[in-house]
Amino acid sequence: MVKSLNIAVTAGFVALGLAAPASAEIELSFYGGSQSSPHSRVEGTAPGTGAPYSALIGWEGKSFSPPPYYGLRAMWWKPNNLGFGVELTHTKAYAPQSEMPAGFSRLEFTDGHNILTANVMKRWPDQWKFITPYVGAGIGLAIPHVDVFANGEKTYGYQVTGPAAKAIAGVKYDLTDRWAVFTEYQFTYSKNEAELEGGGTMSFPLITNAINVGVALNF
Repeated sequence: MVKSLNIAVTAGFVALGLAAPASAEIELSFYGGSQSSPHSRVEGTAPGTGAPYSALIGWEGKSFSPPPYYGLRAMWWKPNNLGFGVELTHTKAYAPQSEMPAGFSRLEFTDGHNILTANVMKRWPDQWKFITPYVGAGIGLAIPHVDVFANGEKTYGYQVTGPAAKAIAGVKYDLTDRWAVFTEYQFTYSKNEAELEGGGTMSFPLITNAINVGVALNF
């Protein structure tokens, strides 16, 4: 699944490059930052027993612990400053030991609660000298790495768990004609349905609030 995800993102970046006319602009961005997730309820049937469970989880983000929180974005900007693109955000979520359902000893998405979206964005170049504000939104899929150990059953792997959406607002500062730095607020929401080894299931929404800092290359 990791290889397939990388191929899909790379293909999207290449497609943007091939589709862009000479008058358009391609922008590639990479960012890191700090992300957090509010409480959400996890429900389902327990692996091995089939017993129903429900727990309110106060997710921990641990943005800077390996593997860190990060994101990649490719945008095709048209002359009217409306942009279209793809984005992969590698968020993370850990359930505290004290809040897990009975029988669970591990419940986390540390190799990424990955959000893959198609984005639409609007920018206002050089609104304040070299500073460009922008906003955007995207819809796509949640592709988390489900890492769960419950009742002696281990689930460990990537799954496509449901729809996802995001909203973005930020500012970019031009260093040169090609390079820029930026900071932004990013909100993501996903509705997830995961399958667990041993016949278990898991259903939960996950929200992420993030402050990102990154670098952008234009060509």
